[in-house]
Amino acid sequence: MRAWLLLFCVLAGLVAAPAWAGDTGRLIEYARVEAAGLPPQRLTIWLPPGYDAGTRRYPVLYMHDGHNLFELKNSNFNKIWAADKAMLAAVASGLVEPHIIVGIWAPGADRYRQYLPQSAFAAASGAPRTAMEAMTGGPVISRAYLDWLAGPLKQWVNASFRTRPGRDDTAIAGSSMGGLMSCYAFLERPETYGRAACISSHWPAADPRAVGPANPQLIALWDGWFAQRLGRPDGRRLWLDHGTATLDAFYAPYQEAINARIAASGWRKGTDWQSKVYPGAEHEENAWAARLPEVFTWLLARDPG
Repeated sequence: MRAWLLLFCVLAGLVAAPAWAGDTGRLIEYARVEAAGLPPQRLTIWLPPGYDAGTRRYPVLYMHDGHNLFELKNSNFNKIWAADKAMLAAVASGLVEPHIIVGIWAPGADRYRQYLPQSAFAAASGAPRTAMEAMTGGPVISRAYLDWLAGPLKQWVNASFRTRPGRDDTAIAGSSMGGLMSCYAFLERPETYGRAACISSHWPAADPRAVGPANPQLIALWDGWFAQRLGRPDGRRLWLDHGTATLDAFYAPYQEAINARIAASGWRKGTDWQSKVYPGAEHEENAWAARLPEVFTWLLARDPG
């Protein structure tokens, strides 16, 4: 394992730098990570308070758009999710154990093609397919991204930090295209991800003006996607949500169809899955930060018993 880890670090070109540390946890940044078939990746990892002084092992939450999670200096829009503070709030509820958070930065202009679910893109046709192709700027690489997330990256995280690597201790979360990517990981890798949060998922999957409102082809695509891949709950847990303003105003018809499919698949709402609508909430980081403690508290809560 040590030889494999050294090889991974050399190939990945990981350069770690502490961002800050304190009684609210510790951040570590890895400025460049080489991953097969992908643009260079970058990581910010949050270790919970007490990590450095103890020996306990932690569940892990993987989050997309890692540059927007913790520090304003790294953010795209001078807004952040404050994911560390949300985790601390969830832990303070007494329902959630502290989790290590692995934030994977979006790769700039390649974000769309890295987060667009490969299987959904392959199934798309007509106007939705044309609209997706207009935005890719190159081959869709989400399958390679998922293979890296669930394979080399997860193996490296488990070897480098004190984690609990099992399915029920591994969660994934993201918003917008990152919400689609989180659902993709949850549906395609049920043996790896036991919990997922798909926040303000961008169900139009392209420019909504090109797709049109409540596109029936897309509704059928997402319905079929979940029908084919969701399976039984088997102890897994899934969170879906959206607001009602800006881009989120387009999402209700898609999420309603997906909700119906999940319920028809035998998932118990409130226990196995949750779907929320936040009136007035916009498609932006401050809105997601406002509800993230609620998301974490439900999604990551300890199983009864």
